[in-house]
Amino acid sequence: MVEQAVADAHRREWAAVLAATVRVTRDLDTAEEAVQDAYVQALTAWQRDGVPTRPGAWLTTVARRLALNMLRRQKTFEAKLPLLVDRDTPEPDAFPDDRLRLVFTCCHPALSAEAQVALTLRLVCGVPTPDIARAFLVAEATMAARLTRAKKKIAKAGIPYAVPSASDLPARLDAALTVIHLLYSTGHTAHSGADLVRDDLAERALDLARMLHLLLPDHRETSGLLALLLVHQARRATRTDTSGRLLRLADQDRTRWDKALIAEADELLVDALKAAAPGRFTLQAAIAASHAQAPSYAETDWSEIVTLYDLLLAIWPSPVVALNRAVAVSMLAGPAEALVEVEKLEQDGRLAGYRYLPATKADLLHRLGRDAEAVEAYEAALALTDNAAEQEFLTERAQLFGRPENVGGVREN
Repeated sequence: MVEQAVADAHRREWAAVLAATVRVTRDLDTAEEAVQDAYVQALTAWQRDGVPTRPGAWLTTVARRLALNMLRRQKTFEAKLPLLVDRDTPEPDAFPDDRLRLVFTCCHPALSAEAQVALTLRLVCGVPTPDIARAFLVAEATMAARLTRAKKKIAKAGIPYAVPSASDLPARLDAALTVIHLLYSTGHTAHSGADLVRDDLAERALDLARMLHLLLPDHRETSGLLALLLVHQARRATRTDTSGRLLRLADQDRTRWDKALIAEADELLVDALKAAAPGRFTLQAAIAASHAQAPSYAETDWSEIVTLYDLLLAIWPSPVVALNRAVAVSMLAGPAEALVEVEKLEQDGRLAGYRYLPATKADLLHRLGRDAEAVEAYEAALALTDNAAEQEFLTERAQLFGRPENVGGVREN
């Protein structure tokens, strides 16, 4: 029970506890070490005294005490005490949220885009370094070194732990939107583990998107990002069945989608589209909304979705976007035309480790009646995922189409 309570507190409170501790130390390494020690102490203390009513507050108090002890041991406490006391006083920010401060700290332009994302995953989400390394397809030691360098750069550059001023926002906003989107994506489909979804990460990202929209309500892309996450969140409960098996969009029960979240997203999207040319998050939200408004998968307006993908590709020429466009093309023009696009992406090489490329190719090959090749593609996708729900889905597909009676038969889907 205590172990579960600590694990729950880690999922729910990590970012808030770390952020509150950084407010005292102004040093990410010291704060992170203190928070980790606080969680270790919780295992013993909660076993002895019971789980506190407010685990986050307990952990914050312990972490901040440990952090101050660390500074004292480093013989800098006396020199820094007056400064630390001042810094512990709440700052007069327009939007005083510690987690948002962490995001903007991670998104400082002095850091590389990769460092911004990795730091956010580590600090805001508490994602372990080995998992971040897997997401970036690098060795754990390599990612640990990158994170250390990024934190040292923050300290050396004197990057303030604060929401930037209005004049500083443009340089950091796109990165902040990107990392929040990535946080949600990481929760929407977990990189590893038994479950398809990590609700804690998805909800944390949604909270951050809401806070950012409150901070910048007139910025189109903050509206677009929030709308995008809301539409995805609206169908969260239907992405798996009662046993946790993955369900494709075509197989989901649309009557169970959260209509209130979709309506909220539509309102945000309308506002975002009123201004000039939409940005990448607004266009993604428009695509998601088009899916949400369709009565069924077959009745989806694929022509509109392909057009939206064309606009998106024009401003964001990402191979992932091109792959998603190919799926829409397959529904509009047939799998053969889409397969040509997917094979171009294969030759491009940038999606070599991206499991959805062979998974998409497998589906197209199956629809063309080329089941033996589809099985090979499903097995290639299977080798690229560590998520159990995805592994089960891909294994079932490979086994289904690998049966002798299915090989070589022309299919319609």
